[in-house]
Amino acid sequence: MDADTQNFLNHKALEMGKLIVRMTTLAGSGHPSSALSLAHLVATLMYNQMRYDPKDPWNPASDRLVLSEGHAVPVIYAAYADLGGVMGTSKEAARELTPEYCDTLRQLDSELDGHPNPRVGFPFFDAATGSLGQGLSVAAGLALAARLDGLDRHIYAIIGDGEAREGQIWEATDFIADYKLTNVTPIFNCNRLGQAGYVSPQQSPENIARKLEAYNVAAVVVDGHDVAAIHEALNTTDPTGRPVAVVLVTQKGWGVTALQGEGHHGKPLEAEEMEPALAELEKLSQALPPLVDLEVKPEPPAPSPKVSSAKAAEMPQCNFEKMLAGDKMLDTLKSKGVLATRRVYGVALRELGKVNPDVVVLDGDVSNSTFAEIFGKAFPERFFECRIAEQNMFSVAGGLAAAGKIPFVSSFAKFITRAYDQIEMLTIGGLNIKICGSHSGISLGADGPSQMGLVDVAFFRSFTSALGQESDCACIVFIPADAVASYYCVKLAAEYNGMVYIRTVRPDVPLIYPENQKFEIGGANGILEGDDITFISNGYTLHHLTEVIETLKGEGISAGLVDAYSFPLRSRLLEDLTSDPKRILITVEDNYTGGLGSAVAELAASTQGARVHCMVANRIPKSGKTADDVFDYCGLGKEAIVAKVKKILGK
Repeated sequence: MDADTQNFLNHKALEMGKLIVRMTTLAGSGHPSSALSLAHLVATLMYNQMRYDPKDPWNPASDRLVLSEGHAVPVIYAAYADLGGVMGTSKEAARELTPEYCDTLRQLDSELDGHPNPRVGFPFFDAATGSLGQGLSVAAGLALAARLDGLDRHIYAIIGDGEAREGQIWEATDFIADYKLTNVTPIFNCNRLGQAGYVSPQQSPENIARKLEAYNVAAVVVDGHDVAAIHEALNTTDPTGRPVAVVLVTQKGWGVTALQGEGHHGKPLEAEEMEPALAELEKLSQALPPLVDLEVKPEPPAPSPKVSSAKAAEMPQCNFEKMLAGDKMLDTLKSKGVLATRRVYGVALRELGKVNPDVVVLDGDVSNSTFAEIFGKAFPERFFECRIAEQNMFSVAGGLAAAGKIPFVSSFAKFITRAYDQIEMLTIGGLNIKICGSHSGISLGADGPSQMGLVDVAFFRSFTSALGQESDCACIVFIPADAVASYYCVKLAAEYNGMVYIRTVRPDVPLIYPENQKFEIGGANGILEGDDITFISNGYTLHHLTEVIETLKGEGISAGLVDAYSFPLRSRLLEDLTSDPKRILITVEDNYTGGLGSAVAELAASTQGARVHCMVANRIPKSGKTADDVFDYCGLGKEAIVAKVKKILGK
């Protein structure tokens, strides 16, 4: 890098600093000290290193920047405004970001959120960040997508030293080394200060570099305020072919004395402090050599290979004879008439993969239990084994989705709970993610509660009440009761533009539906009619109730059964049932409260309609020899349900 370019970038860092101070002071909130520590890095990246067009942030060939240290986002806004980058939720709605518009930082009607958020109209970013520790995983997903598409794009991820304590950072580092993602550059901003004080010595630049080397990633440590050294580090390659990370030694609050030292994290300057701070930055600018007639601007992205615009074909109708030909599953189905929903999830993924090349599948070392391995064997180049690192897996899926892929992510429903933060960040970013929680509920039996997903329905159902990016729902939930339903739930998930959660179970269960059964988002199907009470259930519990209904029939009680297989509840059938004050409804579900029973009760309450009684797992489960043993233990045994009905009816 020549002297004139260095001087240009140093001037830009100071100009960005002034805008950072102004926008955060006017906003009355924000993180100017963190942003200032990144001024020289961002100047080097956005003016000189990255190949992209600020006027077209949607270009699939562009290099990408993931700001894992999301609170430092004002530094990105400052550079992007100076470059005339565009904002908007689409190309048609695009308009230029100006330095003046940065005064709207953190306002409700502004695209400049307090942390990176592409959904509100800032497409320079690919995913929402700010809940720390997740950005490097997103970068890995973007890099995988680039590899699949044959794109020569590079992904840069900026990570704070404090957040380097997060385990997910090292899950992602492991993953990057595992997949040899040399098109990702992790950049650690070591300014040594966190929110409450100095970071641990374990997060020193030297120790972070040693950790990176231990993870088989080459580390380069440089002065984070020396643009020439930063440039050289960003262009370093490892002779052994390892990915390379850059560790920057920086100063928090660089350039502004009032923002340096402890106690300034997340605290903008007061109004009366702004002018002295701007004057201090101007003094530093005056000390630099004058600018020569030189313009440094981003290099355009590499030409993008031609991508087929052909629309993906539709998944075929369910036909097990054809789809399971030569498979032992077909023999089981023919001889016993049973098939687990988790098994058909894998079959459906394979059928989907045949017609849609954008579908990718991720699993966390349980693909032979979730049956995602069926897809993996058919399309190994589109299957990503993420090992036992669920948090990284979901954020990687976010990067893949941001790059236009349709990721299906599967694990045990219980193990997915450790990634609920990551999943919520994916909803904030409005990303098109499909999730399958296998081995859900208490039907798992002998494996015990450490393997049972029991809070998943309440968690994912909570998102069904919130608006999504391009839809009326931030998440759709499917709980298929049989193999046919499982197949069509995968089909519906692929067609829906947004997050979908599919809940599958371990046991083989009988078929309920014909192969041409119709399913829809928010739908419910009547299985049996009854005059005295109506059970509403889904998934495995639906089968559990069939024996209960037969027992009640023998005692002169007529019970109906409804399969409410999808949230939000939108079916006319459920509307009619819940609005009828003469109806007695009993919901039964093999999870904790907050799921189906709560949803049905809310519907009934809105019309002062039916009486709703809810039965859920009423205690923390334990291992039992059979599913029935655990149902009995958790208050959902057949005898308990019969007794509940009799009590309600006064019999």
